[in-house]
Amino acid sequence: MDFKITEELQFMKDSAHDFAEKEIIPFADKWDEEHHFPLEVVKKMGELGYFGCTIPEEYGGTGCGYLALTMICEEISRGSSSVRVAFNTQNLGTALSILRHGTDEQKKRWIPELISARKIGCFAITEPNAGSDVVSLKTTARKDGDHYVLNGGKTWISFASKADLAMVYAYTNREAGAKGLSAFVVDMHTPGISTRDLDKLGTRSSPTSEIAFEDARIPKDALLGKEGDGVKIVFGSLNQTRLSCAAGGVGLAQACLEAAVKYCQERSQFEKPVGEFQMNQALIAEMATDIEAARLLTYRAAWLKDQGQLNNVLETSMAKLTAGRVVTECAEKAMRTLSAYGYSTEYPVARYFRDAILYQIVEGTTNIQKMIIGTDQLGIRKANR
Repeated sequence: MDFKITEELQFMKDSAHDFAEKEIIPFADKWDEEHHFPLEVVKKMGELGYFGCTIPEEYGGTGCGYLALTMICEEISRGSSSVRVAFNTQNLGTALSILRHGTDEQKKRWIPELISARKIGCFAITEPNAGSDVVSLKTTARKDGDHYVLNGGKTWISFASKADLAMVYAYTNREAGAKGLSAFVVDMHTPGISTRDLDKLGTRSSPTSEIAFEDARIPKDALLGKEGDGVKIVFGSLNQTRLSCAAGGVGLAQACLEAAVKYCQERSQFEKPVGEFQMNQALIAEMATDIEAARLLTYRAAWLKDQGQLNNVLETSMAKLTAGRVVTECAEKAMRTLSAYGYSTEYPVARYFRDAILYQIVEGTTNIQKMIIGTDQLGIRKANR
């Protein structure tokens, strides 16, 4: 097994690290406090090609792969977990699905706009009564001549209120059950579509919204793939967006470690740096080891995708499950290390603490990842099909 990172990949990671240091970290706490969505930074990331790693050059991408995207995503999340969400809204949950299932016209029309961040994207799956149980969605798309008419509502949709395009999942045939679910690329400026932002504990620089569809008429060429392809598309998409979540968890956990190390080196008690106390050393050692384990699982899942194994559900779920656990534990350990200063908004650890728990919820909860892994190991249902 070769664990060596190529010079090209290391350069990309280092460049993203420098970008986060200059463009994100100095402002992240203020953005969070003001619930500010840094659109200008997302657009800069698009210009730098961050969202094009998994997209061929013919559609404006760089084609440098999933591992490259993972490393860049990790560094951006180290600066702001909120900004990390853009990797899903601009690529893995939108442009990549269009690349895999769209027509040539759809690919040429929408992919370059999304990965350049000239248009902001989102993907709308979750509804008030449909989260982990995707097939229980209620939103419908009724065929009417050369249009579909969308009705229903979505919730907890990242970037929805800022989005120009949305990947929307809706039933075109309710009687067909899961085989009646379809996917659409929807212009969010269409009459009959409205959004309302939600307040939340963390990730506050990433707007999260409800979407209402009220007789919204969309053209028939908004359909992605064929009617009934929705389940195939949505679960294929989730297996890619979960990679970004794993990478984001690793990056945020790294930020927790760096904050704890810095504090241990600078803070003195009883006439010596607190890093000289064994209990703090133990916390640092646990954090560093767990982060490296999560990083290796995440990089392996990304590497497998680069080998053509896009349906590596098992390895991706293992990476996300581990990263979600590690980041929440690291946030708690960083808080314990900094003590009152960690609880204070003077330091970013308070933001890290609030942001970390999201990685056990978003894009498939911890319990869903355990179910995927457990049923695979027990031979009930293979994850990689």
